[in-house]
Amino acid sequence: MRNNPDIRHGRHCVFLMHVHLVFVTKYRREVFTKEILDALHVIFAQTCLDFEAELVEFDGEDDHVHLLVNYPPKVSVSSLVNSLKGVSSRMVRQKNFPSIRKKLWGNALWSPSYFAGSCGGAPIAVIRQYIEQQQTPH
Repeated sequence: MRNNPDIRHGRHCVFLMHVHLVFVTKYRREVFTKEILDALHVIFAQTCLDFEAELVEFDGEDDHVHLLVNYPPKVSVSSLVNSLKGVSSRMVRQKNFPSIRKKLWGNALWSPSYFAGSCGGAPIAVIRQYIEQQQTPH
């Protein structure tokens, strides 16, 4: 663990936290092209930096995107998601992609819901076994 370059250090903590996020377009409309996904990749990466987080992986299809984000414990997932969705919606609309204007109206790019799953590190069963094997004092 000491030699793992992915482990990050805060002032009073050592951490390695990842979250898998999935955002779906409003009404599940198929609006994304490669050009839009490339723009979103840049926007998400920059927004993550504002939270001292790192966009580790990104990809998507025509109606949804997947993000893998390494984030510090001081950041709540909900505030990270709100910023990622809000900034990306505003920035993509400012770029005036015609495919989005035709299929979505108003100011919403994203559905209000999202998926967030914690990931990384050892599986739960392994952690549970490790904790159970601790030598409890008598």
